[in-house]
Amino acid sequence: MNSGTVPDDEQPTSLQAYFKPQISPDDIEQVFRLKQAQPLLQAFTALFHGGSDGVLVRLLVLQELASDTQATSLSRADINTKLGYLDPDSLETVLARLRSHHLLAWDAAQGVYRITPMARNILAALDALLALGQEEDDAEMGFLLSQVAGSQAVGGVSVEQLQHLLGRMVDLTEEFRDAIASGSEFRLRTAQQKWHTACDWVDKGSQIIQQITTDPDADAATHRAAQAIGRAQSALLNMQGMFSRALNQIERQRVHLGQSGLSTTDIKTWLMQHEDLAGIASSTVALPVTPMFITPSEMIDVAEAELFADKNNRADDVLPTGENAHVTHSEAAAIPVELDAWLTRLTSFASASDATSAVHDTLLPATFAIASYRASLLPLLGDESEAALQGGTATMARLPLEFAPQDDMVKLKDPHVAAISIATLTPKSDTETQNDR
Repeated sequence: MNSGTVPDDEQPTSLQAYFKPQISPDDIEQVFRLKQAQPLLQAFTALFHGGSDGVLVRLLVLQELASDTQATSLSRADINTKLGYLDPDSLETVLARLRSHHLLAWDAAQGVYRITPMARNILAALDALLALGQEEDDAEMGFLLSQVAGSQAVGGVSVEQLQHLLGRMVDLTEEFRDAIASGSEFRLRTAQQKWHTACDWVDKGSQIIQQITTDPDADAATHRAAQAIGRAQSALLNMQGMFSRALNQIERQRVHLGQSGLSTTDIKTWLMQHEDLAGIASSTVALPVTPMFITPSEMIDVAEAELFADKNNRADDVLPTGENAHVTHSEAAAIPVELDAWLTRLTSFASASDATSAVHDTLLPATFAIASYRASLLPLLGDESEAALQGGTATMARLPLEFAPQDDMVKLKDPHVAAISIATLTPKSDTETQNDR
């Protein structure tokens, strides 16, 4: 049933009615730009106004008609054949809407339809967005970067496109910082996966941003936006150390259940894989819990009996005989000892070698636990924030060594470690050390 009323956001009104009385819309630059694009905006309105089913059918019709690249025009008979699965009346309504908003051009002399250039531009933009939406782009930067790359290729990148990309990078940086501050291992690992995806897009976009910054024909606003994107890229890439420290801290605080090898993280992961947690206990609890109720009077009687019974038994109590106190010997914690040994080993390597060495040559020989502990400290090398602190890890961060990890792994003939990630340790020269300072 239709009451005949129009929603408030669709009431016909003037543009001035949306602004304050003393403000003229024509004085706002963005309003002027949008007014210039009115034909394009009206075309989008023709496609997307109304219910989702109607929008889907309009896009379907326009895509089907535009997909025939062999013919420059289509007769009504051709359209009926191509879209024979649609209701004729519904098809006629859609064609009339597309024709009235200049997405289809009607040639009355020849009696044929033609796809307008504006319609092809809209379909191309939608196809690019839909294609990138189907890829594994957790960072949601693919479409924004493709727009910048495409505009740069034809020599027309705009400041607005760069600002959209910059805004997404800033949002991601804040999201990653919030995940690190949360202390949640699951949120951290999810954010780290998204961070890896974002870094992939950063690598793909670095060359484009460099071209923009070195373009002599670009205006000052474009240069500033490109430089801001470069700084945002650096901020994203520098978060690797923050993720490593946060995960190492969680690893040190992880609680293991006895000697089973299971941790609280393993149990939480297993529980998260079950949608119905209550169903897990369905076969475990055979009988429901029966509540027991007691009145205050009965509670007083029981408490009084217990009080007098304890009082009467105290007279017969005999003091226990004395026993020698157990003597315990405190031992130094294993972790500081291993840290000191690891620092000594790295310091000797930094002073005695001037060539790049594989990390596994430095980590091994050692047991798997000690090798894992040593490897977890390597990302601290060169970390400025850690180097400013005090303690063993700060001393390690100040060592003149450069740690370069890779994604691949190498197999080893070691009794404790079967394979390890490929990485290198390179001593820094005196010039590089002074520059870092």
